[in-house]
Amino acid sequence: MARANNSIYSALAANLLIAVTKFIAGAFTNSSSMIAEGIHSTVDTSNQLLLLYGLKRSVKPPDKSRPFGYGKELYFWSFIVSIMIFGLGGVVSISQGIAHIRHPEILGNPTWNYVVLGLSFLFEGASLIIAMKEFNKTRKGLPWWKAIIKSKDPSGFLVLFEDGAAVLGLLIVFIFMVLSHNLNLPFLDGLASVLVGTLLIFVSFILARESRSLLMGEGLTSETQQKIKELAENDQDVITVTSILSQYQSPKEVLLVLILTFKAELNTTDLTNAIDRLRDKIKSEYNVIKFVIIQPQSADVAENDFSRDIYLE
Repeated sequence: MARANNSIYSALAANLLIAVTKFIAGAFTNSSSMIAEGIHSTVDTSNQLLLLYGLKRSVKPPDKSRPFGYGKELYFWSFIVSIMIFGLGGVVSISQGIAHIRHPEILGNPTWNYVVLGLSFLFEGASLIIAMKEFNKTRKGLPWWKAIIKSKDPSGFLVLFEDGAAVLGLLIVFIFMVLSHNLNLPFLDGLASVLVGTLLIFVSFILARESRSLLMGEGLTSETQQKIKELAENDQDVITVTSILSQYQSPKEVLLVLILTFKAELNTTDLTNAIDRLRDKIKSEYNVIKFVIIQPQSADVAENDFSRDIYLE
């Protein structure tokens, strides 16, 4: 997760500095959209801290109360981040924008706003480039959207979406601020705030969907399950694989449960050796699989109980 940490730290530093300057500029120029951008950067700063906290919690070793570890802490805090983007970012920005549309205020000298927007675009753009480079290292040739969908590490694509939304939000604010100032239409500043808030809500829904899916328990792909099935059935003592159950506990930890039909003539010692052998083979072949539970099933049960054939996609 070191790669994800690099993009998180860069985003944290950028957002912290930018948030302060946006609020100062917004206060001096009465710009609703600039205040909305300040709120956006503040929320993003809090989000980076929550992601770092989730990453720290997720690497805690297993204990009696959490025998499979704390990996899902990262998924939980990622989901919280998506909620914060919706509530503190999107809803607040829209509310403030509507208030300024109903009661527009004449903008002061926008020079400082332009300066802050330029600096913000520079810093946010640099953070976005870092996030893209870090995520690109994990794509393995997949298209960007497919890589995001298949990713099991939300800390990577969360920062990518946040930085992308930040850069797009800055462009929206800049365009509407220029129009508002040159056309003397102060309500456009409030409209920009509404558009930024709408953008944040859209992003929050995408991130919430992906984080929820991981939190609820995604399993190995069907291709990987098929390879594990072939590996197990190639063992000399295995007749067939009845069921494969899997779940990501963290981006780098998978719980795998196999229900296997072994040869009937195996004694207890032979069965134990076969289970240990299979477990070692699977772990050596797939570094991400940390927990392997193998449940033996007799040939008679396998022939008569078809209801236990369960495969997770």
